[in-house]
This record gives sequence, structure tokens and C-alpha cells, in this order.
Amino acid sequence: NGGTLMMQYNTSRRIDPDALGPLSITLSRKRVTDENAAVTLLEPNHAVLNTPNKITSADFENWVQERGLYFPEKWDPAFTPILGMNDKGEEMTNGSLIVARHGNGHVIYTGLSLFRELPAGVSGAYKLLANMISIGVKDQPVKNKSDEKF
Repeated sequence: NGGTLMMQYNTSRRIDPDALGPLSITLSRKRVTDENAAVTLLEPNHAVLNTPNKITSADFENWVQERGLYFPEKWDPAFTPILGMNDKGEEMTNGSLIVARHGNGHVIYTGLSLFRELPAGVSGAYKLLANMISIGVKDQPVKNKSDEKF
């Protein structure tokens, strides 16, 4: 019926994969520990990288401690992988941020370490989080309080 289901960082231990949401996601133990690892924008024109904030590689500067962890290794084909990254000598992981349309809304999963970046005041993390929260808003009708029936 619309809206966004946003999931952040889960471990693959003792979790029923079906509990993660309406679309299948298989988590791994993959992580990118180098906070300066290059980030590839796999879908640079995707709304989550452009609305309301334009996300560029500069938004991943000043990241602290790590890029992310427990990235998905498999996901429903409805998901679009948005970002790719890897530690030196490792294969690029494409599951750090995945987005899917579902019904009239969206499903988002990210293993990015926003739980470290937001308290550290990393501006790019705030911009990306705002985009994830805002995805699809322009597609949804705005309801006024006067439209509600009591």
C-alpha cells in the first residue's frame, strides 16, 4: 500500500531469512573494513542516489571504522544493487545497498555502517539516509489531516 520498509545491518546468525521482509535476502558475513575503500555507484541515476540529495563518491569520505558488514550475498531479482565496494585484494560486493519496488512502496536493505557514521557526524551518511527514507515520497499522494475520517 505504499511506504518504505528499510532494514539496516543484521547478522546471519540465528535469523530466519524470511523475517527480513517480503522479498528474499540471504545475508553473508562479507564486510568491507577499510573505511577508505572505493565505493562504486552501480546505478548512479537511481532515485536513492539523487533525491532529495545527489550522492557522489565524495559522500563516502571521512567514513569511520568500516564501510559496512553482513552484506547480502543473494537477493530477490526485484532488488537493484546500488553500491559496490571491497577491501583491497577482495572481490567487490554489490549488496551493501539494495533497493526494490514492492507493491506501491519500496524495500531497502543496507549493511552500511550507518550506526557508526551518524553519531560521528558523517554528512554523506546523513544525506544517504535521507534519500532512503524519502524514496518514493513524490510517488505517494499527500494526505491532509482534513482528509482523515474520524
